[in-house]
Amino acid sequence: DHIWLFIVINIFKKIMFKNKSCIYLIFFILFYSNNSMTNDTKNFFDFKINSIDGNELKLSKFEGKSLLLVNVASKCGFTNQYNQLQELYDLYKNKDFVVLAIPSNQFGGQEPGNESEIKKFCETNFNITFPITEKYEVKGDNAHPIYLWAKESYGKSTIPKWNFHKILINKNGKVEDTFASFTNPMSKKILKKLDQIL
Repeated sequence: DHIWLFIVINIFKKIMFKNKSCIYLIFFILFYSNNSMTNDTKNFFDFKINSIDGNELKLSKFEGKSLLLVNVASKCGFTNQYNQLQELYDLYKNKDFVVLAIPSNQFGGQEPGNESEIKKFCETNFNITFPITEKYEVKGDNAHPIYLWAKESYGKSTIPKWNFHKILINKNGKVEDTFASFTNPMSKKILKKLDQIL
């Protein structure tokens, strides 16, 4: 910020306030650059979300870990992937890895239940032990801020097209890769990527 201020002051001295268009341009560049720097420095661990029990979950809790962010649903053809997600979590949890499941009802209305029903379903049918959040939107203008950030920082491949879309976050809190819904959590593609970054 001080560097930018120094540059602006020196330019002002040179043009002596005679050219208003130049002044407006300088302010625009300064404002845009400051915003860009702010967005670039933000990472996954700067956000927070509510757990499925309604408690605030600060994602800084996972700082230094890699996470697989998955939008889930209880009545989907891919719902059995819960088994593989748990297997993946068990395999790598001692290597600073976490699966974070985010229920969403945006795809075919396949997550119609409330949070207590979702939690019971996951624990009863799949013995899930990794963290699950409240139900959120994961695409569009009302998507949870971590999905808006992921799109802005990494691109459109982070936007879920269906349930069980996967976003891999590295230990620096940046998007490392994305995987489509049909990519099994225990696939060689995901295992290879995890072995590279963990």
